[in-house]
This record gives sequence, structure tokens and C-alpha cells, in this order.
Amino acid sequence: MACLIISGPSGAGKSTLLNKLKNEFDFYFSISSTTRAKREGEIDGVHYHFIGKEEFEKGIENGQFLEYANVHGNYYGTSLLPIQKALDEGKSVIFDIDVQGYKIAREKLKGDYVSVFIMPVSLTELEHRLKNRNSNDSNISTRLKNAIDEVSCICEYDFVIINDDLDTAYYELKQIFIATELKKLTKIKKEIILSWNKGD
Repeated sequence: MACLIISGPSGAGKSTLLNKLKNEFDFYFSISSTTRAKREGEIDGVHYHFIGKEEFEKGIENGQFLEYANVHGNYYGTSLLPIQKALDEGKSVIFDIDVQGYKIAREKLKGDYVSVFIMPVSLTELEHRLKNRNSNDSNISTRLKNAIDEVSCICEYDFVIINDDLDTAYYELKQIFIATELKKLTKIKKEIILSWNKGD
């Protein structure tokens, strides 16, 4: 079991890559909670847990989130309960969280994770993808500005994948995931030491 944190600007192709990974490997994908409105085709509990602002802020006060951030005026966050349940069951956990959330999560996970930043080859390419995905999106300029800020943080991640070719990017993510599963969490390391010393 292990934790893999994935970040990257909107339009970098994270969802496409993760869907390919889901088809090949068994892991728990952490579903974020958000206060933003549900988009057409989205399903509560599948794409996000859609909750009200008051409920979200109460969860923050009660320490129920591994990480949270305010993005484009809406809260996004990762609930702790299902993550702990998955880890207790021996499953690897993958998080798709933004840079703000990553900075909070890494402090709480205390090194028991691997992180990867996924990005397109250039800002121009990102703009092209965002316009093709939703030409009526009025937040494209905001997303591009945020992407510049996010990319400036790539040195804080263990790995960087430039998603210029989907097959190549997926191969790289797959290798990182396999390596992550081999990286034992601190709790497991301690159990291995105790078992080794006892001669079990």
C-alpha cells in the first residue's frame, strides 16, 4: 500500500491518464469534496462529493480534511475517513489535488507518499486544450494564470511528466505507480523490522 499524489493544471490530461491506470491496476482513488456547482454529466460520489460551503467549512474546523484549498472561489478538499479505511485494507491510494492542497497534504503525510506533477509541453498547448475542451469557458484566462503559478512549483514534486504524447506519459505514470507500491509506508517498515528481529 502507498500514497501517490498527482497535481497539474486543469487541461494537463490528469483524468485521462488516471482512467488508463484504473483499467490496469487496483487502487483507491480519493474523491474530492467541493462546493462548486455540479456540471452536466457529473455524478455525486463519482466525480466529486458535492457539499455546501457551510458543511465544508465545518469539516475544516473539525479537522476532517487531509487538505483543502479555495480554487476559483470554490472549496476543494480530501476527506480523511475513506483514505484511512483504504490504507487499513492494504490498498494504494491516489490523490488528484492542486498545488495548494499538496503543500498541506505533504505535511500531514510526513513523507509517506510519492508525488508527480503532470503538465502539457507549453502554455500555448494548454490554452489550445482548454479552448477545445470548452470554448465557452469564461475562466480560461484565470486557469492559464493559475497554471503559470502551479508550474513554478514543480521542483517541490518527486517527478514531473510532460504530457505531450499520451502513450509516453502513461508509460511514465505507470512506472511511477509501480515504484510507489514498492515504497513501503513508515508503519509497514516498522512492522517489517519487528518481524525480522523476532525471526518470524
